[in-house]
Amino acid sequence: MKNKNHAFSYYFAWVLIGLVFGVAILIQQGYIQLTLFGHPVGKAAVSSNHLTSFSSAVAQASPTVVSIQTARVIKSSPTSGGGLLQERFFGKNSPHAPRYKTSISAGSGVILDARGYILTNYHVIKGAKAIHVTLNDGRNAKAILIGNDPDTDLAVLKIEMKNLPQAKIANLAELQIGDVALAIGYPFNIGQTVTQGIISATGRTQLKSNTYASFIQTDAAINPGNSGGALINTEGEIVAINSLIFTKTGSFSGIGFAIPIDLAKTVLEQIVVNGYVVRGWLGVSGQNLTPQILDKIGLREIRGVLLTEVDKDGPGDNAGLEPGDIITHINGQPLTSVKDVLDIIAAGKPDDVFDIEGLRQRQSFMTKAILGQRPVMSRE
Repeated sequence: MKNKNHAFSYYFAWVLIGLVFGVAILIQQGYIQLTLFGHPVGKAAVSSNHLTSFSSAVAQASPTVVSIQTARVIKSSPTSGGGLLQERFFGKNSPHAPRYKTSISAGSGVILDARGYILTNYHVIKGAKAIHVTLNDGRNAKAILIGNDPDTDLAVLKIEMKNLPQAKIANLAELQIGDVALAIGYPFNIGQTVTQGIISATGRTQLKSNTYASFIQTDAAINPGNSGGALINTEGEIVAINSLIFTKTGSFSGIGFAIPIDLAKTVLEQIVVNGYVVRGWLGVSGQNLTPQILDKIGLREIRGVLLTEVDKDGPGDNAGLEPGDIITHINGQPLTSVKDVLDIIAAGKPDDVFDIEGLRQRQSFMTKAILGQRPVMSRE
């Protein structure tokens, strides 16, 4: 009997030791959360500390974000009235003649290609006579403008420098509203700065700054000088190019907008190859179908875009489109807004043939349009 009790105690002791080790492993792996004197124990403690710091993400991305300084020549007004008449009478050295001065401004940019290609906002470098770039490690260089795309408010610069870092691109398919976002740039020319927020919204459109971008909205602070900088995720991958803010005072008010990196990268690649972005062009203007318009024409269930203007001898005109037509489908894709038309047509290339369906005087029609090339707004 004594031997049986001894064997049972021995067996129980090993079971207890196994349970203790098992629970310890579960705590360490985070399957069981345990606190001691108010502090997490095991993997929970590691995760908690990790969530309070994004230093590794910043360390990866910050070397790719640069400061951009631009110089512009600005014509100042004469010291008193008279203007051109006084200049002609007294000569160009007259104190009343217009004066010219150099204006220095600053912004940010991101190195997207280790060969020296930098992406920034078009409005950062617009009209600049000289552009200089300073890296986070202190190196600086003169930059040349490769090309710009006012339609997306983007521009591409190039510097000649060795051992350049290159931003890592995020997978935007994984982006979700509520994700943590970090904005990196050079606000107020005080040095590189990081601000934290979240992804507030995606697909923001109808902002006046450009034609094509569906912006990512964030509440990470974006201030003057941040334009052209990086919006990154917690892995240090670039999500978007910071572009503009919504404000009534000129100061940041919690609503900032950034251009998705997929679009930005495509613009960079086209500018590097062509010097500008090649887009399809239909040569029409239109407006969204409002409830008032639908009531007026008696077609409340129709979805599409009302054509208001068709360029003479343009692709749309050659395809037989007319003002007053309602376009409902392009290449089988249903249309709900003017932006749908812009995006679909811009994604095409010159000489692509697009199928167009619509209504004219309440009758269905179909036609084919051969796209042209969208005129380039500016290449300065």
